[in-house]
Amino acid sequence: MSGTTVGQWARWGYIRSSQSDGDPRVYSVEDIAEAAVVSELIGRGVRHGDVHKAVECLPGYGPWPLSDAPLSTLADGGRPRLVLHERDGVYELTPRGWQRVATPVEVEHVRGRLHRTPSLGG
Repeated sequence: MSGTTVGQWARWGYIRSSQSDGDPRVYSVEDIAEAAVVSELIGRGVRHGDVHKAVECLPGYGPWPLSDAPLSTLADGGRPRLVLHERDGVYELTPRGWQRVATPVEVEHVRGRLHRTPSLGG
């Protein structure tokens, strides 16, 4: 993804620039990991509006909600939908917010692409 795309996503509210909101915007590694999740969701066909709604509906997950929330996508022949895994159940993002799913669903998990590798020395 390009720097222009990351900047647009920050302006649209999908991600934030936690280091600086002025010009130029300065992004942390966590901000870019959040952008990677946005890219993955959009690449799977999730609507831009649903990505924005998810950010708004995940305030309990801190400053990087898409990276920190246990999200999946559900594709049952139509456009992929967002799913959230909580201790008390699985929730699908609907126009009214997160709604608990009554029946088990097959999902594809979303993960950030930044992974810490084990140190070689110890």
